[in-house]
Amino acid sequence: MNRELVNFFLDHLRIERRLSGHTVSSYATDLDQFLAFIEPEMLSQIKAQQIRNWLISLSDDSIQNRSINRKLATLRTFFKFLVRRADIPENPMGPIKMIKVSKKLPQFIRESDMQGLWEQSPNTESSFTEVRDQLILYLLYGTGIRLAELISLQKSHINLLNNTIRVLGKRNKERIIPIPALIADWILRYQSLCTYEHTHLLLTDKGEKLYPMFVQRLVKKQLGDISTLEKLSPHVLRHTYATHLLNRGADLNAIKELLGHANLAATQVYTHNSMEKMKEIYQQAHPKA
Repeated sequence: MNRELVNFFLDHLRIERRLSGHTVSSYATDLDQFLAFIEPEMLSQIKAQQIRNWLISLSDDSIQNRSINRKLATLRTFFKFLVRRADIPENPMGPIKMIKVSKKLPQFIRESDMQGLWEQSPNTESSFTEVRDQLILYLLYGTGIRLAELISLQKSHINLLNNTIRVLGKRNKERIIPIPALIADWILRYQSLCTYEHTHLLLTDKGEKLYPMFVQRLVKKQLGDISTLEKLSPHVLRHTYATHLLNRGADLNAIKELLGHANLAATQVYTHNSMEKMKEIYQQAHPKA
């Protein structure tokens, strides 16, 4: 019965809420872990104390508070769904509070470090693989799109007449992002070398749709030559895009729209990075600093 209820919930996320496959998979993983912990108890009999016991076990296993909070959010959404369907008499999540976590500033790569990478132009002698790999980096840094958005980018989403791309973000929310002429040049060069027939823009060497690990490995390898950051990922390039825009005077609301954030609070975290930049400039330039 427990498994059946979880499957109903995952179908609800996938079909009615239209969440991405990656997000649904994360929900499924969290719920599988919870079911394994409470077995053989039925979900209709679960109380708040059993959920607290699970949290304690996660902490004992050295799971970070941020990850525990994500699992709590999964349970909160799941049990609300069950109450709404009248599958359980009451929501056991009522007394459960989220764990306090320290806010971490987004890490980003300095503009001077990105400069050498960004100034490269497409070479007529470059191979399909070389041009594709460079285009991936340029799209991540030049548009700030998420990894999932990059992978799902289709040929029909590219408008080289207006130098824009159409991106389908979380919950299939669509946004239009301008691209600089340099990226447009790389796209044209890539398309001239790509001989595969596929609806998606970026493909593997075998002409198949990209997958997350492919992009993550590529980004880590390429950025390792220009940055000493411990974590080098596609999301770091998204942070870098937003931070560099803000440092150059871009309006926060405009950055919010470009990133596809649902609210301004998610974007405001970049103002802290910008403040650090201003402090650095002050220390270097002010005679009394």
